[in-house]
Amino acid sequence: MAERDQQFVEGIVKAIVAHPDDVKVDRTVDERGVLLTLNVHVNDIGYVIGKQGQTARAIRTLAKIIGAQNNARVNLKIAEPEGSRGPRRDREESQPREEINTDVVDDLKI
Repeated sequence: MAERDQQFVEGIVKAIVAHPDDVKVDRTVDERGVLLTLNVHVNDIGYVIGKQGQTARAIRTLAKIIGAQNNARVNLKIAEPEGSRGPRRDREESQPREEINTDVVDDLKI
């Protein structure tokens, strides 16, 4: 019964990915609660995260609800698969912003 949250997350993720055999959920328990670590195929990470993180947020919410039913605090960590692009850089770091030409802005004022 205690691993119900793990089985639930695994079932949901297997239903949305292209490589369900590569889905693995590790469960660890400590003083802060339950941590579910999700590992998926490198090509499936986009399906799990979803547009603007909506799918990942929904899965986390559902996992917390299952945990609450068992009086446990559940968190979901999505592990970055080997071969993925790595951490995303902020736009400001990758491309310096150009200074605004105030002459053009002043000409636009009516």
